[in-house]
Amino acid sequence: MAPTATDRQARTPTIGVIGAGAWGTALAWHMAQKGAAVRLWAYELEVVEAIRTKHENTLFLPGVKLPGDVTATNSLHEAVRGAEAIVFAVPSHVARTVLCHMAPLVPDSTPIISATKGVEEDTLKVMTDVMTEVLPGPTRELMVLSGPSFAAEVSRGQPTAVCLAGYREETVKVYQALLMSPTFRVYIDHDLIGVQLGGALKNVMAIAAGVVDGLELGHNARAALMTRGLAEMVRLGVAMGADPRTFYGLSGVGDLVLTCTGPLSRNRTVGVRLGKGEKLESILRGMHAVAEGVRTARAALGLAERYGVEMPIVREVNAVLFEGKPCRQAVADLMERGAKAERE
Repeated sequence: MAPTATDRQARTPTIGVIGAGAWGTALAWHMAQKGAAVRLWAYELEVVEAIRTKHENTLFLPGVKLPGDVTATNSLHEAVRGAEAIVFAVPSHVARTVLCHMAPLVPDSTPIISATKGVEEDTLKVMTDVMTEVLPGPTRELMVLSGPSFAAEVSRGQPTAVCLAGYREETVKVYQALLMSPTFRVYIDHDLIGVQLGGALKNVMAIAAGVVDGLELGHNARAALMTRGLAEMVRLGVAMGADPRTFYGLSGVGDLVLTCTGPLSRNRTVGVRLGKGEKLESILRGMHAVAEGVRTARAALGLAERYGVEMPIVREVNAVLFEGKPCRQAVADLMERGAKAERE
């Protein structure tokens, strides 16, 4: 069972953060600022060395000085040993592999917070379903952290609001308190499916929004794209058992707006460059960080087909990414679809 708030006040918590990309590093920075001892696991040895010698993740979050309470390691065992909780922030396409390596190392009683915004491409499972399948412990506490949160802004202490979803409210409140700060506001949610779908699907919509901007189609087009993209997200979410209200909150509309409009959005950047005529392979070759929306696009289309949900934007994004369809043709095909009512 997770420690109570009173337990936490009596000592310094130790948190393992698995994944030292920009988001994992920003969360490590934030929790260390709150007084936690953080062990940050990085796959890349150069990231571990840079944090140890320069107190900075020069590859994924340059310019941010990490507190001394953040210890970098390439050893999963070292990262999770004695941790009060684990924050999991690796890209979705390697999540299962990392979790399999973690499985014999993590006690059943250790809560895990998923901060990965993606869907497993082959199985179409959200991250908590992958965790339930791979990790031992039928009573393990799983939570999800999501919302509009560029890593660079979080690590500069700029105001951010997110949600933390979990089934057991007492546990969620403990980690809400751990994460809350004057510049990082955390709301509680209980819809794990909806929160995860919102965080994953908005990346696909951000690629589409970037294409609109790359083609210089204007603000009207981007607003329409975001609105109809949200409708697709809600349709799929409801089909999968999510609460539709979740998509009008931080992990839905909030993250959708940020990722579709913010210049720091990797997924929007991919779309912009596609709209300007670059090839996907060339774009991805030049990126250090992962644009989750590229892989999630395939998973989203698979989920749409599995649940019989119409998702035309997702379909056109897949056609542009993987079938070589010209961006302008994809936009034209969306605009020229048969007339419909807005609320179907």
